Amino acid sequence: MDTKGPNKNTRSTPQWAEYQRENFWKSNEGQVPIFDTDPGSLEVLAKKKLTQNGWYYASSNAGQSYTHTANRQAFYRHRIIPRMLVDTNTRDTAAEIFGHKVSAPIGFAPIGINRIYNPLGELPVAKVAKELNLPYCFSTAGSQPIEDVAKANGDGPRFFQLYMPHDDELTISLLKRAVDGGFTACILTVDTWQLGWRHNDVNTSNYAFYHGIGADLGLSDPIFQKRLVEAGIDPKTMPNEAGAKWIDNVWHGRAHSWEKIPWLINTWKELSGGKPFCLKGIQSVDDARKAVEIGCDGIVVSNHAGRQVDGAIASLDALENIVDAVRDKIYVMFDSGVRGASDVLKALALGAKFVFVGRLWIWGLSIMGEHGVRHVMKSLLADFDILLNVAGFQNISQIDRSALESYEKSYPLLQQESCL
Repeated sequence: MDTKGPNKNTRSTPQWAEYQRENFWKSNEGQVPIFDTDPGSLEVLAKKKLTQNGWYYASSNAGQSYTHTANRQAFYRHRIIPRMLVDTNTRDTAAEIFGHKVSAPIGFAPIGINRIYNPLGELPVAKVAKELNLPYCFSTAGSQPIEDVAKANGDGPRFFQLYMPHDDELTISLLKRAVDGGFTACILTVDTWQLGWRHNDVNTSNYAFYHGIGADLGLSDPIFQKRLVEAGIDPKTMPNEAGAKWIDNVWHGRAHSWEKIPWLINTWKELSGGKPFCLKGIQSVDDARKAVEIGCDGIVVSNHAGRQVDGAIASLDALENIVDAVRDKIYVMFDSGVRGASDVLKALALGAKFVFVGRLWIWGLSIMGEHGVRHVMKSLLADFDILLNVAGFQNISQIDRSALESYEKSYPLLQQESCL
């Protein structure tokens, strides 16, 4: 592409499409792109890099992976209708979320225990998110202290994803740390009180926290440190027991109910000065309406990428149903199964205001750390920028259901894709 084209001078975001040209040119300088970002190739490369347990935790889905398969099938039944002779010289990928002006309607989904993919854990991910001006969601199951992740993210937009303990004092401590660390929204995940049954993980006792890995966020918390003392657990000499106690406070197997949510909303609002509160894991229309009723600012329509309930509704189908029901009464976000720019566009066309991706950047982190995350996400941004150009969209506000031809829901049991 011509780097002197008019688009660069009219947009508020970097011309991400130039990353394509940059990679095309590399061979002239004796270089090659660092790795192939095709999702299937990413999976193969990550599997080679990771330990067996690292690979299993990253790739495993609930049960027989039927929900994961449904997620991908749902994207396929919607087809983009390109528009020609549109002046996309004026296009821009810009988006806004909770008052933050960002590079694109794409964010980093919260994923825990990043140390099993790279020794630096969440730090390089948070750094790249800031560099690209994309929202970063940090998980309560993260393997670095909240404060260190905030420092790595600098002044980037960041949200704190909460797995809520049944210890209210501990919950408040986590939220205070998030507020002090500059996290500007709280996103409570409601589909993971306990991990779903994932055959490979269970078969290999693959639970890092029970083996002394990944509990740094909890071990750095003053209230949890008190709980360790009360239980007679020394984290230095009893790392497995300390890790188990931490994660048993997070993925505890004891459900919360709607009655608890007003307390959490009020607590977060008081601590943060009124910043947004959202629920992640919503798939039911009734649950979406309830979220509106109790005063949530946003929801993430998600089935945890097929990792929690096997045989569940495809996240994209849930999105379509929920948007029809709640429209603009609440800020609707989406994740689960996103593998490329066309998936992002389809989710936006079906009514999502923002789209989060997870496994793509996890593969990048596993393959080449910070450089891998950057390459994967810059490639996704370039893919999205180019898609707007070739499909005839000047900005994301033009993407609606008229952009798609959608076919009937029909999901025969096909040979499953590999567990991307």
